[in-house]
Amino acid sequence: MILERFRLTDKVAIVTGAGRGIGRGIALGLAEAGASVVCAARTVATIDEVAQAIRGASGRALAVPCDVNDRAQLEEVVARTLKEFGRIDVVVNNAGGSPPSGALKTTEKAFEQAFHFNVTTAFVLTRLAAPHMFEVGGGAIINISSALSHLVEKPFVAYGTAKAALNHMTRLLAYEFAPRIRVNAIAVGSVETDALAPFLKARPDLRTKMEEMTPMKRIGTPEDIAAAALYLASPAASWVTGKVFEVDGGTFASNWPLDLSGI
Repeated sequence: MILERFRLTDKVAIVTGAGRGIGRGIALGLAEAGASVVCAARTVATIDEVAQAIRGASGRALAVPCDVNDRAQLEEVVARTLKEFGRIDVVVNNAGGSPPSGALKTTEKAFEQAFHFNVTTAFVLTRLAAPHMFEVGGGAIINISSALSHLVEKPFVAYGTAKAALNHMTRLLAYEFAPRIRVNAIAVGSVETDALAPFLKARPDLRTKMEEMTPMKRIGTPEDIAAAALYLASPAASWVTGKVFEVDGGTFASNWPLDLSGI
């Protein structure tokens, strides 16, 4: 049965940034497909809630507080995953981000911080988890990127550059780890997360404009990204590696309607 290829029964997944938004959606989606999920994020209350939701649906989950910028905390996530579940099959590098800032106002430190948060942290967790994935025969790594890795918008030079680097790191790791570990990325478009929702609620005109500028005529949901992540994590994508999936409502140009060039 084709649907069985989307099952993750007896698999163990680590999801960073799992407390809210896209990370939460992915954690819940992987759990629904049968995976035991390690929810990692900085805010204990949010990951506890996600883990409890998974357990409430008869799944298995572990909440591990983690700031991905701290290597020691990433090491702890891997150690606790192995102690609790005994293996690692899937890693979702979702934590990341960087505030908008004009190029002439972006310091070298801020630029390097954006690269570290969006690229280096994903590399470190991958490097820590991959040996254990090889031990169980392989697995899947999914990096959460952004449409701004290939589209242009002011003033996101640090964020967009970092996500573009994440995309190519995905390809390079996929080539190196094949055929046992598959590595793919999702270039996410405008999704109604906890960060975007307040703007859309306060300014209904923004939602209207963004929907008008999106070919599919709606803002994305965390579940849209979770569905793509489930495909890439599951045996259904067993012949897919080194790819960047654009899950963005069909956008071919930025659909952000505000001019932030003064930031």
